[in-house]
Amino acid sequence: MSTTYVSAALRRRVAALAEGICEYCLIAEDDTFFGCAIDHIISEKHDGATRIENLALACVFCTQAKGSDIGSIHSKTGQFVRFFNPRADHWAEHFVLKGHRIEGRTPIGIVTAKLLRFNVAERLLERKTLIQLSLFPSVAALRRIQGTLPREQRKK
Repeated sequence: MSTTYVSAALRRRVAALAEGICEYCLIAEDDTFFGCAIDHIISEKHDGATRIENLALACVFCTQAKGSDIGSIHSKTGQFVRFFNPRADHWAEHFVLKGHRIEGRTPIGIVTAKLLRFNVAERLLERKTLIQLSLFPSVAALRRIQGTLPREQRKK
């Protein structure tokens, strides 16, 4: 299956909504060596459309870890749980930043944090270093952490 072309204009709209940060782990694109890419929240493999409602800005590490997955099995309940959706969910409802760790608050947050590997050693070191340099969380990330998004980014 080929990937649908995402126009430059649509890429700019997604990046503007994301305020230049990965919408999953909240790292600023400017603070990543590999930058960010446009991610289909629901992959095309699962009939996800190439529309603003289904696209997110994601760092390379989140994009690679997520792949075409749409969820996972919750280790405690054995139930399938969908991943965090930056267009439908609020980050602060599903995650909490504790020091340099991102932990899930809800089943959605727990499976997303685990599968996207938010707290593997390399990512913890990166986040810890960015915190020490006063680069993380960025203003945009802080709004998501505190649950204070601009009006156009709130659930309708």
